[in-house]
Amino acid sequence: MIGAAKALLKRLWPSLRLRTILFATLLFVAALPGVGAVFLRVYENTLVQQTEAELIAQGAVLSSAYRSFWVPDGGAAGPRPLLPERPAIDLSAMPVLPEQPAARPATGPMEPRALGVAARLRPIAADSAQTTLAAIRVIDREGRVLVGRGDAGLSYAHLPEVRAAKAGVPQTVLRRRGDYQPRYPLEWLSRASAIRVHHVRPILAGGELVGFVMLSRSPRGLFVGIYQDRGKIALGVGLIFTILLILAGFLSRGIARPIEALGAATRDVAHGPVVIPDPPVTAAVEIRALYANFASMAERIERRSRYLRDFAAAVSHEFKTPIAGIRGALELLADHEGAMSPEDRYRFLSNATKDADRLSLLLERLLHLVRADMAVAPDNACAPVEGPLQAVADAMRGSGLAIQIEIAPGLPPAGAAPELIEAVAQILIENSAQAGAKRIRIAAVPSAGRVSIRVSDDGAGVPPADRDLVFEPFHTGRREQGGTGLGLSIARSLLASCGGTIASLPAETGACFEVELPAAER
Repeated sequence: MIGAAKALLKRLWPSLRLRTILFATLLFVAALPGVGAVFLRVYENTLVQQTEAELIAQGAVLSSAYRSFWVPDGGAAGPRPLLPERPAIDLSAMPVLPEQPAARPATGPMEPRALGVAARLRPIAADSAQTTLAAIRVIDREGRVLVGRGDAGLSYAHLPEVRAAKAGVPQTVLRRRGDYQPRYPLEWLSRASAIRVHHVRPILAGGELVGFVMLSRSPRGLFVGIYQDRGKIALGVGLIFTILLILAGFLSRGIARPIEALGAATRDVAHGPVVIPDPPVTAAVEIRALYANFASMAERIERRSRYLRDFAAAVSHEFKTPIAGIRGALELLADHEGAMSPEDRYRFLSNATKDADRLSLLLERLLHLVRADMAVAPDNACAPVEGPLQAVADAMRGSGLAIQIEIAPGLPPAGAAPELIEAVAQILIENSAQAGAKRIRIAAVPSAGRVSIRVSDDGAGVPPADRDLVFEPFHTGRREQGGTGLGLSIARSLLASCGGTIASLPAETGACFEVELPAAER
């Protein structure tokens, strides 16, 4: 099922520009607080708590007036500590009780003292109700109504909030509105539209419960509150949208536009050499690094393309000569087989065999070169250079060469595999032997965090004009002696796989090659 849903989503997913994705993401994140305030009832809960706070303040004033009328001296007993009372309503946790039950007939006569206080408090309560639109009732300690519209003399002692307030603690409950009728289409989203906040406040005089103040009022609905605060909300939305546009512009200049420019350069790479544009100054650090890496990649691709073109031309040229020789020998043998002497036949067959051997050697060297180009140095490679150099020297001494190895004291190990060091050293020594060298000196010394190996001989040497060309494939001055011109190319590719280099240095006599390897990390 998940796979089917993912497949459907992939089919329906639209093609979006990076700017659109960035702006949509910012807009979504900016809208989350507002959406949460509506659907998580954060804003609506604040409106209801505001109503509760107003009822608490109104009840505190009325209870204070009642107490001042009840106690002859106003209950003044010097300064008293501050006792702030905070709203406690939580729409998501507090249950909503049914509509308030009707008052019941009262039993027993009312206290004359309470009736006298109620007569003095009645105009104050009427003025307060006219302004705040709250339903106000003042009841005595038995729950009988002293001040109230239409229910004076009746009792609310049966209400749970009244019974709970007899402990001397104010009580606030939520009840359904009996006269509620929806007035606009989206009112169903507001839970507060159909409820009424009821607050019961005990009146204490000298530590004695003398009555209660009952207040109730409907809170502002969610959308009513939004409409009343529309100016502030519109200003906030406008500021958020402006900030989003500015942020989207920064992200576009820092990410989207540089990536688009880099994408255009990427398309041009397929058509040939391309100049990678400089990243904009507003581009992110990662984008600048991407530009630098892409420029390096494009340069390597171009260099590799030139290498492949030159290499293909060189391979064609190198293979053409022995193939032409073999074909010529075969044609002569086929056309003049009867008139050809055994000596001529042997000479032509020998020439064809030599050309075939050269082709075989070229193919073997090309295979080595491909492997060297594809070689990847192992991680954390570490090898002392003395062992591989000594192994190659011991193997070549039987050919009549005098090989001298000098290792500097404290030479660090090289960051390369021993097999790589042996292969490069063997190529250099074989080249020296082919150049007629009799004595070879190998010196290994540390050099600025790297390991330098110099191989010098007393052979024919390298002409100054060929010092750089000798590393190109098929460049050789000893073609008649069987040279393929691939040995130094293989050595360079092997060294490149581990970060090493090779160079031909000027020498008074013979040839001198310097190999530099990275020192191993200790």
